Amino acid sequence: MRGIATKISGVAPLFLLFIAGAVSAFEDIEKLRIWPLPAEVSHGGRRMYLSEDFKLVTEGSKYEDPSGILKEGFDRMLAVVRLSHVVSGHRNSSSSGGSALLEGLHVIISSSTDELEYGADESYKLVVASREKPYAQLEAKSVYGALHGLQTFSQLCHFNMKKKVIEILMTPWNITDQPRFSYRGLLIDTSRHYLPLPVMKNVIDSMTYTKLNVLHWHIVDTQSFPLEIPSYPKLWNGAYSPTQRYTFEDAAEIVNYAGRRGIHVLAEIDVPGHALSWGKGYPSLWPSKNCQEPLDVSSDFTFKVIDGILSDFSKIFKFKFIHLGGDEVNTTCWSTTPRISKWLKKHRKTEAEAYEYFVLRAQKIASSHGYEIINWEETFNNFGNKLNPKTVVHNWLGTGVVGRVTAAGLRCIMSNQDKWYLDHIDTPWQMFYANEPFEMIKDEKRQSLVLGGEVCMWGEHIDASDIQQTIWPRAAAAAERLWTPYTKLAENPDKVTTRLAHFRCLLNERGVAAAPLVGGGRVAPFEPGSCLAQ
Repeated sequence: MRGIATKISGVAPLFLLFIAGAVSAFEDIEKLRIWPLPAEVSHGGRRMYLSEDFKLVTEGSKYEDPSGILKEGFDRMLAVVRLSHVVSGHRNSSSSGGSALLEGLHVIISSSTDELEYGADESYKLVVASREKPYAQLEAKSVYGALHGLQTFSQLCHFNMKKKVIEILMTPWNITDQPRFSYRGLLIDTSRHYLPLPVMKNVIDSMTYTKLNVLHWHIVDTQSFPLEIPSYPKLWNGAYSPTQRYTFEDAAEIVNYAGRRGIHVLAEIDVPGHALSWGKGYPSLWPSKNCQEPLDVSSDFTFKVIDGILSDFSKIFKFKFIHLGGDEVNTTCWSTTPRISKWLKKHRKTEAEAYEYFVLRAQKIASSHGYEIINWEETFNNFGNKLNPKTVVHNWLGTGVVGRVTAAGLRCIMSNQDKWYLDHIDTPWQMFYANEPFEMIKDEKRQSLVLGGEVCMWGEHIDASDIQQTIWPRAAAAAERLWTPYTKLAENPDKVTTRLAHFRCLLNERGVAAAPLVGGGRVAPFEPGSCLAQ
């Protein structure tokens, strides 16, 4: 036993050094103040100042910026960097006080196209040298990867209170980065409460700060139908009022605004349930006046309307996916409405079979317009083997669904309500951070079927007055889970509290009403104090 004890005593110091080194490395990461955490980061201990005429240079880039996406992104980056304080100190090469001056950012993009394609390369490499080079360098395969790099660069910049200029600390920086998941989403709901266009645009802008890339627009539901549909112009009679509507051009503007920031817009019409508002303009879509939901499965007109909506959608919603809902369908109205009950008997269908028939017919219509379909998980739970094999199943109800979906060979998006529903304001940010899409899925082939995840801002209890503080900072916690390599994520969410608190303060500085970390969602500050401690 003495010999064994000697070996252990010889190994112990090495083990302790390893643990100490790991702790030190993690503490160093948490000092970076970058959110979400990049894949690879190294830095030094020097300082650089931004020139007051800090400029964009694109020499050597294959991307010629034909529609101004890169230039706009660069201008937005500079604007948010300079937003929190008045930059009044004069900073040029003759007054840098011994610290190096950064004159601009050299961006090199290897792809010449600016078409926003799902699954395209979003990686980037950012280098901020110290004294040797007056220009930082950002390399990316696509302009949208470059936009992510600009967001990271903006978080390296700080206001020097004494000199009243923008500085970058801890240079030189070397950052190599790319997303872990291709689908990193946020749902907003404009049926339960109308959200004005400026509010939606503010949400889109705030998404870019965390590198989220899909805005899931739950446009219509039981309560209201606010969107103009040219093929069926009476549908928006279901809006709350004539002023609480989106024109077709408004929707196109949201898609364009998001797209120029690298964000896809996923449109959703939730059928056959959640569609009472459709009948305000076209009552024949209801089973009856007294039983108004789900949509009438027995009527060809129902499917002509769906076809018209999706035909119109195809003109503006260019994302490859369309969301057709399919959740929470109570089919009682079909069996209790005599004419539909007669149809069920004629076609020898139960209510459950009629539900399946409706979803599959709607899927075929969507496919005819070039879309791949996303459906809520009830469709898989009830008739998963009948779904279009390209269907993406959107998990929201139970645990284990992602595993079952991928085992069946279908793709999946995770939004489990106990962890990633933002309207559950009792759910703290730590639970958002810890929610792992690959939990219990070890096989790489099945992991590849998990496109990513989405946090959901359902609108029953939010409107323009409180949407941002309900979304942030908890959505940011999920955003890091979806962006950062698994090995770089903290096993204990509390370890990232300081860095997330810093990011929450940064959001506030940028005009985003992000709520305190302490507590659940949408909480008010508990007492006077620094935003860094709340």
